[in-house]
Amino acid sequence: MDFDFSFFLVAATFVTGVVWGGYWVYLKASDREYRQDQEPLPVEYARSFFPVVLIVLLLRSFVFEPFRIPSGSMMPTLLVGDFILVNKFTYGFRLPVLNNKIIEMNEPQRGDIVVFRFPKQPSVDYIKRVIGLPGDRVAYFDRKLYINGLPATQVSLGQYHAVGQAANMTGLEELRENLTGLEHSILVHRGAQSVEDVFVVPQGQYFVMGDNRDNSNDSRYWGTVPEGNLVGKAFMIWMNWDFENGGVDFSRLGTLLK
Repeated sequence: MDFDFSFFLVAATFVTGVVWGGYWVYLKASDREYRQDQEPLPVEYARSFFPVVLIVLLLRSFVFEPFRIPSGSMMPTLLVGDFILVNKFTYGFRLPVLNNKIIEMNEPQRGDIVVFRFPKQPSVDYIKRVIGLPGDRVAYFDRKLYINGLPATQVSLGQYHAVGQAANMTGLEELRENLTGLEHSILVHRGAQSVEDVFVVPQGQYFVMGDNRDNSNDSRYWGTVPEGNLVGKAFMIWMNWDFENGGVDFSRLGTLLK
């Protein structure tokens, strides 16, 4: 069974709450006075850890969750070693572990950078950019996107220079893409094989792609992302650590994502 940190937090909150609360019920039932210096060791630990794990559980489940970028599939927007924050309530409030939505909020927009549970292996989180919304017709030919028949215009920015762990990406072509009103940079490898096809996005699903178009395992290969698999919207880089690029890159701290 894969380790699930959300399940761990829920279990830790439950156990520490039961131990601490049960001790108080025991004292009241036996008409004994509470004295902190006479607490059993398990109760002392439960009292100390319960508020901490509860706060972490609430923040991680309903507000923000940190993630680390392990690969270059979203370059040049996100680099290997970036640590990002994900807004968990943008697309609605979900119960931890069960992932059932309890409060409806906004729907993903084209161009959003989203974290989601990989449909083929839900225990693994992926991060990509939303390209197609429910009902969209997405075409990809000659490394160019067409959304419902309209082309996403591209302007070449020349050769991309990568550093650190992603230095092998140096030499790729960087393009400025206008995704129906939203501009962002992408990378393409002109000599690489590429999947070319037309994709119709089913209702309740999203078509996602990496900004590093020829180095991304995305919807072109395994299909669309169900709405229920969405974790949240990535919105900021709070840290970058690349040991092959001198450690912390302070220039990336606080970068807002778009």
